[in-house]
Amino acid sequence: MKVCVLGAGVVGTTTAYFLQKNGHEVTVIDRQSGAGLETSFANGGQISASHAAPWAGPQVPILMLKWLGKEDAPLLYHLRADPALWRWSIQFFMNCRTSKSRENTVKSLKLALYSRQILPDIRQDTGIGYDLKTLGILDIHRNPKTYNEAVANATMLKELGCSNKMLGQEAVFALEPALEETGADILGGVHTPDDESGDAHAFTRNLALSCVSRGATFRYNETVSHLEHEAGRITSVITDKGICEADAYVASIASYTPQLLRPLGLKLPIYPTKGYSVTIPIGGRNDAPHISITDEDHRIVYTRLGDRLRVAGTAEFDGYNTNLNEKRGNAILEIARAQFPNAGNFDNSALWTGLRPLTPDGLPTIGQTTMDNLFLNTGHGTLGWTLCAGSGKATADLISGNTPEIDLSGFSPNRF
Repeated sequence: MKVCVLGAGVVGTTTAYFLQKNGHEVTVIDRQSGAGLETSFANGGQISASHAAPWAGPQVPILMLKWLGKEDAPLLYHLRADPALWRWSIQFFMNCRTSKSRENTVKSLKLALYSRQILPDIRQDTGIGYDLKTLGILDIHRNPKTYNEAVANATMLKELGCSNKMLGQEAVFALEPALEETGADILGGVHTPDDESGDAHAFTRNLALSCVSRGATFRYNETVSHLEHEAGRITSVITDKGICEADAYVASIASYTPQLLRPLGLKLPIYPTKGYSVTIPIGGRNDAPHISITDEDHRIVYTRLGDRLRVAGTAEFDGYNTNLNEKRGNAILEIARAQFPNAGNFDNSALWTGLRPLTPDGLPTIGQTTMDNLFLNTGHGTLGWTLCAGSGKATADLISGNTPEIDLSGFSPNRF
């Protein structure tokens, strides 16, 4: 078949790769000048099945109230006259119930483990590099309450198939010596040895190049205007540069998917959530951490990407505003400087912000829409890098008429 994929981020590009592997003629359209230049460009770098739990959890409403109005809070919720935000928020809070949160965690974790399992196959098949590290992920805790909660969570994850190990302070420092200099207040941590880290942008760019070398077409600098449809099917994609006609279509344009679907009468509750990152040049220093770290108290992550240290975190609900709030970016930078004062050249750091597409239940939307030949693979929130391989392969299998290796019923576009 001819398949048109809308979006060349990490999710869309991985979907295109698996569609091509299944023998289809693939065209990818993206408004940017290359692959992986928006949501996938400068994320935290973690491939983290251990952090597959959705944002919607029992503790979140209390934290949101606690942080309300604080400009440098880990989660900044702007109260605004936005009906879409209010509708989304009601659904989000309904998913914060303990029973619902656990149900969604199980679904997300299964997809994350599946994705992590098949990611090495892509590396072996293509030979692409992306500053991969297979040291696992280390969660650090300074607060006795959150540390005890982490113990309970680690037990649950282990029961669900995500191996991990609880560590005391000395074991944390042995695993990552860079923490010892300023880590006297660290009580302990959790190490998930099978998790990975790497540069999502480099992965996406190099995977796109591999697909092109095998015959796929990537049309960059081309903005999708709308989808033409007739008799319950998409007939073509109209862009500012022309038309793309195919047998099947996949929408993977992250936060902008609802805008594309709305004229078709399809309502998808994805809301843009702005995240921030800082990239610090290491300059050959050995004082930057080697293992990817999640700092649960500050709600940020550290990932070493070659000669750079990526520090990312926080969330801001501010609609489609993509302006970089330097106060929030610099807050992350100062936390990093305090934790790893000799890690790199902080004065030459690069700030970045991007929108993550978040659903109310925190699960991606994968599957066929009410339009016979229109499929979705979108809404991955902060887990696009973690879930891209699994959701891409499952989507490609679905389009190809094959039974996906993972149950997609919990991710259906019709669940809302």
